[in-house]
Amino acid sequence: MRTLEELTRPNIWKLKPYSSARNEYSGHQASVFLDANENPYNSPTNRYPDPLQKELKLSLSKVKEVNPENIFLGNGSDEAIDLQFRCFCEPGIDNVVAIEPTYGMYRVCADINNIEYRPVPLDEHFEFKADHLLAASDKHTKLIFLCSPNNPTGNNLPREEMIKVLENFDGLVIIDEAYKDFSDSPSFLKELSRFPNLIILQTFSKAFGCAAIRLGMAFASLDIINILNEVKYPYNVNQLTQQKALEMLQRYYLVERWVKTLKEEKIILKEKLSQLPIIKEIYPSDANFLLVRVTNAEKIYNYLVDKGIIVRNRSSITLCLNCLRITIGKSIENEKVLSALKAYPAEKN
Repeated sequence: MRTLEELTRPNIWKLKPYSSARNEYSGHQASVFLDANENPYNSPTNRYPDPLQKELKLSLSKVKEVNPENIFLGNGSDEAIDLQFRCFCEPGIDNVVAIEPTYGMYRVCADINNIEYRPVPLDEHFEFKADHLLAASDKHTKLIFLCSPNNPTGNNLPREEMIKVLENFDGLVIIDEAYKDFSDSPSFLKELSRFPNLIILQTFSKAFGCAAIRLGMAFASLDIINILNEVKYPYNVNQLTQQKALEMLQRYYLVERWVKTLKEEKIILKEKLSQLPIIKEIYPSDANFLLVRVTNAEKIYNYLVDKGIIVRNRSSITLCLNCLRITIGKSIENEKVLSALKAYPAEKN
């Protein structure tokens, strides 16, 4: 691996970060706060939130079994993704490599930051070979993105190939585990100490049922986390989000119950979908959705919209022609989509 200084943009490495009032104060009990030009009225929302979310990270560390200093929290996973480009990739010079198809924000962030994006197509089983990703990289490749379980395909990527990338790439490898709670395969969190070039992304949006609070997680070495904290905006995670996340962590048994139920519902939905003549293929899924190839994705999508049922048409995505992505809902929601698809007229194709 190249040193972290070699991987970091020179201006970021030399950056003197903004020092907020709440960063400068620590270590003593206080009852009078006159340091941050806050309005003394309208408690508790009149006060700035903890810029480093210390209480939340401590609670999260117990669930994830990761040291608090190895956790970065952001405004959704998208902030953590964007920070990888802003911290490590020199615009107009560096590039990143990613599998294709995958989560679209990697390419969007690359385009916004003027970073060359190099997609490497998956095979017909939506799997990849490490050698193909490594062959697409060069001395200006700073990041490789792997999403597992992958979106929109739903499958876990082959673990041995992911490890091969980690072992042979001298830049940073970002493994996006947004859907890992729904998978039976182990997270890469246990591998953080083994691979100093590893960054793992997770989220409160999926299994935690907290998409509205916009809270993403990144796990990495202390040195990488420190760089992300220096570049992020001072109060990037608001107090209401922190409080709601703490409440959810205290009720983590609910998350485990939801995951169990959704995995059971996925099995039922997959079995019933497979009996419909308009369904051509249902791909293996380790996530909370199914990627389904149908006879005519556009017509069936529009038909479902007319019925008030919204799925995702993925036909425009590489390797996903005539594919719909169906999120696993409550039992009654899954039955509604099944009933609608059963009634879909064959002549519409």
